[in-house]
Amino acid sequence: MYLCIDHGNSCVKAGIFSGEQLVGRVVYPHFGREEAEALLRTHDIEACIYSTVTDRAAEAIDCLQAGCRRVIELTHHTPIPITNRYATPHTLGNDRLAGVIGASHLCPGTDLLVVDAGSAITYDFIDAHGSYLGGSISPGLDMRLRALHEYTSKLPLVQAECDAPLPGRDTPSSILSGVLYGIAFEIDGYIERLRMEHPSLSAFLTGGSTFYFADKLKNAIFANENLILIGLNRILHYNNA
Repeated sequence: MYLCIDHGNSCVKAGIFSGEQLVGRVVYPHFGREEAEALLRTHDIEACIYSTVTDRAAEAIDCLQAGCRRVIELTHHTPIPITNRYATPHTLGNDRLAGVIGASHLCPGTDLLVVDAGSAITYDFIDAHGSYLGGSISPGLDMRLRALHEYTSKLPLVQAECDAPLPGRDTPSSILSGVLYGIAFEIDGYIERLRMEHPSLSAFLTGGSTFYFADKLKNAIFANENLILIGLNRILHYNNA
């Protein structure tokens, strides 16, 4: 079995794969030695890949290295099964890279946009030839809600909910409506703009806020919350062949 760890800004996701099949998934608020030991104790892990966009979990990695035949820490030097044409690969988030690799694996030979709705919203494009060409970064759902409260004197802090009227009927619902539908219209606009140059474009939606937007989009989109884990598994297979 292969273990894939996606250490994000707000949580840590661990995926256990048997070949290409995701057979287990655990989400942690924190990932340290105790969590790593539990994974090794309950699963027969042959190899592991660890990806982070924040601080490195050194004790957990030491534990994994002691218990696995091979552990890969994903960096811009790690061999990958696509061509990375980003101008500054050392600044590219590992989650963005893994997302497009996962999408390209699921839909090979297709122009693809990956929308990752997490703490920030990232838009990443990989063409039908497997070349990653870059993307965009936008404020995420919670970030926008907090910004409206913190950068004004009277607007309240509104909690995210799936349902929002359009238009809003009072100040809280107007904020929620503006943020939710603003993001949905942003995603639709991004897809439509790319399709002007790439008519056969397909799109994936992933990330912790996916369920807020999946039913608000005009354009058809594949929702897959495990896209980054799938991409990490592909990188691990590519390096462990």
